[in-house]
Amino acid sequence: MHGMRHTVFVVPTSLAPAVQSSTTQPAAVRERTALLRHLAEGSSFDAAWLAETERLVLAELAVRGEATGTELGAAVPRLRATYVYGPGTRQEGVQSVASRVLRVLGMEGRIVRGRPQGTWTSSRFRWSLGPGSASVPGSGSASASVPASVEERPPVAPAEARAELIRRWLAACGPASEADLKWWTGWKVTDVRGALAAVGAVAVTLSGPGPGTGLRSSSSSSSSSSSSSRSDSKSDSKSDSKSSSRSGSGETGFLLPDDLDPVPAPEPWAALLPALDPTAMGWQDRDWYQDPEHRAALYDRSGNIAPTVWWDGRIVGVWAQRPDGEIVHRLLADVGGEAVRAIGVEAGRLAAWVGDVRVTPRFRTPLERELSAP
Repeated sequence: MHGMRHTVFVVPTSLAPAVQSSTTQPAAVRERTALLRHLAEGSSFDAAWLAETERLVLAELAVRGEATGTELGAAVPRLRATYVYGPGTRQEGVQSVASRVLRVLGMEGRIVRGRPQGTWTSSRFRWSLGPGSASVPGSGSASASVPASVEERPPVAPAEARAELIRRWLAACGPASEADLKWWTGWKVTDVRGALAAVGAVAVTLSGPGPGTGLRSSSSSSSSSSSSSRSDSKSDSKSDSKSSSRSGSGETGFLLPDDLDPVPAPEPWAALLPALDPTAMGWQDRDWYQDPEHRAALYDRSGNIAPTVWWDGRIVGVWAQRPDGEIVHRLLADVGGEAVRAIGVEAGRLAAWVGDVRVTPRFRTPLERELSAP
């Protein structure tokens, strides 16, 4: 689902209502407003035209059950209409309305994106009706059934939803600064502060440039100390990742009140994480787990990160897959023999897991392109 920073996230079904209420729904309002403005600037289409187009899309899905964007475009000619984006600017260009209409309907929960057509690497997804479209006027059928796989859950109040999302984030990836959370969620700073207060977050002082250096609680009501921050998220490469503690002595971060006990430093570990992995993209300030001098090698111009090589809580390189399936990598720092051997083992494990599948990142970086060349 579309979530934080207008990015597609995979979340547990139990968390989807919180993401929808706290983040996706407000973004959907902005997306619809922007679409109507762009249509007014670059075409003769108005709100009534958009509403009728959406009705036809929902009616088609009511009959079909599910369909790809291409199939919907063939059945609903309005989706093939175009408009001029950014007339009179450097960005001026002709765009189709299809992706914008489907995005708005998806963000509003009226349609849902299902499994891809073909293999799991395909970008051709099937769409079906969402929980908010149990009946579609003018569909030609008495009722438009929502697929059984789409479970309707009760809505969550926005403030409650924001608190739940912050609680989940801090439990898995804390500590975080206020700036980190504002960047990751895309919320107003007042909403971030309200969510932190709702979960009883404890302010701590972030300190130390490396693993195990610790954090000091700055709350007058607690004398507990906490060790390095950690991320328990699992990537598509089947590797667990745990991050080292924050650098930047004196910066204020936040932890959950039941997460202040010291955490032993883990044994050294290696991992190869995919492009745009949430571990690498989880914080705004990343100097504590990546060398600032490596930024040009790790990111494209829009800030999308390449497939990364990790050693002991830091990004130390980039990996890629060649056309013949070989997993190759390049280290950006001297990490020592133990790390080189461990990273080699992980590369072999990843190659065995991927097998005959060929994986190409959606957003490619110069170094990843270079490494993947035959």
